[in-house]
Amino acid sequence: MPKGTTRDHRRDTAGQERDGGLTAHGGVKSSAARDHADGRRSQARLDPPDLPGPVARAVRDDVRVTYLQEGGEDPVLWAATRISDRKVLAIRRSYAPEERSLAALDRTLFATGAAVTVLVSLAGLLLGVRMGRRATAAARTAERIADGDLDARVRPHGGDEIARLAASVNTMADALGARLEAERRVTADIAHELRTPVAGMSTAVGLLPPGRASELVAGSVQKLRGLVEDVLEVARLDSQVAAVETEEREMSAMTRRAVAGLDDVRVKVVADAVVVTDPRRVERVLANLAANALRHGAPPVEVEVDGPVVRVRDHGPGFPPDLLAVLHTSGPQRFRTGSRTGGTGLGLTIVTGQARLLGARLTFRNRPEGGAETELRLPTD
Repeated sequence: MPKGTTRDHRRDTAGQERDGGLTAHGGVKSSAARDHADGRRSQARLDPPDLPGPVARAVRDDVRVTYLQEGGEDPVLWAATRISDRKVLAIRRSYAPEERSLAALDRTLFATGAAVTVLVSLAGLLLGVRMGRRATAAARTAERIADGDLDARVRPHGGDEIARLAASVNTMADALGARLEAERRVTADIAHELRTPVAGMSTAVGLLPPGRASELVAGSVQKLRGLVEDVLEVARLDSQVAAVETEEREMSAMTRRAVAGLDDVRVKVVADAVVVTDPRRVERVLANLAANALRHGAPPVEVEVDGPVVRVRDHGPGFPPDLLAVLHTSGPQRFRTGSRTGGTGLGLTIVTGQARLLGARLTFRNRPEGGAETELRLPTD
């Protein structure tokens, strides 16, 4: 027996075809009447021999039936009702047009859904890429600010979260720049105010009678004078008004001249080179590195010249891990407190500032065999 569907329509509304067609019982009769009145051959039949079994059994139980017969070449829709105790009026029609319409509708819905899904996915991808680029630009600007470029700014677009993030980065840069500028001015003002009394103290020390006390005072005044000069040098580097005066010089000659006044410092020339640079600033960098190695490390201090590269090594315990981490990330701190050696950090601050002006690269490391090593690499072009 072919497969099908039977519906019980004992309610007020009779069973209907899916496309809004015939209603069983009254619908079958009225369709037959209209066909007869119009002179058309009616598709309604009495007791058709090919009436499906489920329809026949349901009609005998006084059930009005609409039935979709499947399993053949084309599906067939039956509508049947009992008009007397023994007579059944039934009508059949092909359901193939409806099947094709439903199949076309399914294809249309599938194509429309697929197209909408693709469009929404592309729109989401483009939006994500755009927002990702904006977030990346804000992150890169923040990195430039962290590296010292306080003039870097993000251009905010729109009013979304990325725009608010960009505005926050700009506000942070403005506040940081204002704070650093105030610090520079205070530092420079203090150093300038100290120069005059320190110069007077240096003159007064020369008038003291010779003796141990005079030597102690003279040494302290000299250290104070050097500290004031270092602070002024930092202020000049921060204000970016320092000028670089370049000329051709041999690396070995500049190195020997830089460490000439320091004891326990050996110069080793592996390979010499002529570079175009500011010799005064290079010598200041090398002198500070060698003095720092003597003060915080242990003699002897080795200064190795290898072309445009100069390495300063000591035989001490090396850089402390916390200081080495700071040197690799944010650079030297100007006023380090709580350090093992009690240094202020101004020497390394001046070194990094001078190297930046020269376009040189500084590298800080601890040697495996012990001791700290600082490498200065000057540009060759």
